Amino acid sequence: QVQLVESGGGLVQAGDSLRLSCAASGDTMCISTMVWYRQTPGKERELVAGFSTANRIYVADSVKGRFTIARDVAKNTMYLQMNSLKPEDTAVYYCNAGCGVPPQYEYWGQGTLVNVSE
Repeated sequence: QVQLVESGGGLVQAGDSLRLSCAASGDTMCISTMVWYRQTPGKERELVAGFSTANRIYVADSVKGRFTIARDVAKNTMYLQMNSLKPEDTAVYYCNAGCGVPPQYEYWGQGTLVNVSE
């Protein structure tokens, strides 16, 4: 079992920055992928950025150039640095971890709300 806890969300103004954290605990040795998703009411969950099984980085076009993903393996923590935030970035941001290669199980955090005002 893997537990994921997100933090760092909040209410900010357009143009501001936030850094989200996702701390993993439990059977962290099995983690092969870590990904940030976001979701707004009435919309499907959107992949924002993540690390693949080969540790390759993916960043969605909608946030490329503004969001940066990083990972501290020693701390079992993944970060999402979000700069130049826009109102359309408002969403609940979720951390996802896959276990195994290829991932056979996946775990989700509880989510952290990012609210960007005009």
